[in-house]
Amino acid sequence: MSRLQSALASEWPLQIVGTINANHALLAKRAGFKAIYLSGGGVAAGSLGVPDLGITNLEDVLIDVRRITDVCDLPLLVDADTGFGPSAFNIGRTVRSLIKNGAAGMHIEDQIGAKRCGHRPNKEVVTKAEMVDRIKAAVDARTDSSFMIMARTDALAIEGINATLDRAHAYLEAGADAIFPEAIADLATYKHFSSKLDAPILANITEFGLTPLYSVEELGRSGVSMVLYPLSAFRSMNKAAEKTFESIRKNGTQSEVVDEMQTREELYDRINYYDYERALDEFNSKED
Repeated sequence: MSRLQSALASEWPLQIVGTINANHALLAKRAGFKAIYLSGGGVAAGSLGVPDLGITNLEDVLIDVRRITDVCDLPLLVDADTGFGPSAFNIGRTVRSLIKNGAAGMHIEDQIGAKRCGHRPNKEVVTKAEMVDRIKAAVDARTDSSFMIMARTDALAIEGINATLDRAHAYLEAGADAIFPEAIADLATYKHFSSKLDAPILANITEFGLTPLYSVEELGRSGVSMVLYPLSAFRSMNKAAEKTFESIRKNGTQSEVVDEMQTREELYDRINYYDYERALDEFNSKED
């Protein structure tokens, strides 16, 4: 059983929260989440300051994966976009690298290489056969059988529900462990997907997109197995940062926003600063 499947067994539907960096991973664990996520859009916007339009590469993602898995043992699901390359060799390298760096699973999608946000217009998808080849390449490259390979499909907005379900069945037959149907607009469609597919279904509950902010209870009743909140904390963090910068610039001091900040004591507690400090003191006392 994979680490993500173990988390699913302990919580259904499984809430998976986006963690933009290692600090957020620790905060998510502290809040009680059993699985975390690294968004490709988050890597692009947060680590590189660029749009999520196929600009980032595998190493950009691996840097953030390593930083998270080095300090947090929660199973990490990673957005692998279209596999970071046009060939089976590229996709295989992506899978092996993610496993080597501690990820518990990934999702790979059926958009074209120059992909777009799943909640934006004018998306394009590759043929079903090409996506099946992507999944087969990922499965064949898997060096750890517990690593979850999830197939994301963006075909609903382009080809309709029947063709998207046909794709999902083909993706599962190719070896995918779960299905991520992107940009679903109503609970009835989730329920239809779950009734037709014998596999876990992930719902992407991203803010300001095409999917309403359904509760975990509503999604569970509709057959959804995993509920993803990819960038919720990131959006809150960015809004708070903007407010802080504007206040300091305007007022010449941070006094008006300091009450909204995480305190030094809180930060040190969240990153286990005091444990490190005690270890340093013990080491120095031995040296003396």
